[in-house]
Amino acid sequence: MRALIITQNTTLDGAVEMLDDWFDPAGEPDPEYLALTHRQDRAADACLLGRRTFEDFRGYWPLQTDDTTGITAYLDQVHKYVVSSTLTDPQWQNSTVLAGDPVEQVRALKTRPGKDIVCTGSITLTHALIEAGLVDEYRLFVHPAVQGRGRRLFPDGHVIPELRLLDARSFGSGVTYAAYRPIPGRPPEEEAS
Repeated sequence: MRALIITQNTTLDGAVEMLDDWFDPAGEPDPEYLALTHRQDRAADACLLGRRTFEDFRGYWPLQTDDTTGITAYLDQVHKYVVSSTLTDPQWQNSTVLAGDPVEQVRALKTRPGKDIVCTGSITLTHALIEAGLVDEYRLFVHPAVQGRGRRLFPDGHVIPELRLLDARSFGSGVTYAAYRPIPGRPPEEEAS
């Protein structure tokens, strides 16, 4: 079964919703940061996005004709799955619209042959996948900023009893990276009985 990876940029106070200017996709990336990103890209052959994030990506990355990071090239060639009840024509090469129940669509996608599936941004979709227990790994790029507001990675009240740290790094920009895997176990409600 394919792994579903949630990759998010977040602030120190845990906001993944970008309401301020703490993240700039066009900024000059740290070479080590970029190398880590490309390593993750090589392990994935599918990008999963909610409609709003997909439209943001589609409106930005294909227009970056002088992108030397390789991100535009990767996003053009990777297979993109967009979860939407309203979008019918994605208007971006290698893109497929997943209509219907997003949890069931992603559950089916995980059973198909292939490499990792990476979901980024897409907060509403991410919350649904977390609540359904479909996430195999969390990869967080923590930016040295405090936004003070905005939606968080985990839905209110959601509990994961334990996470295993898989990797951690820091970059010259002040961004830190950590990857975690949920450790299977009994839900907290059962443990309390």
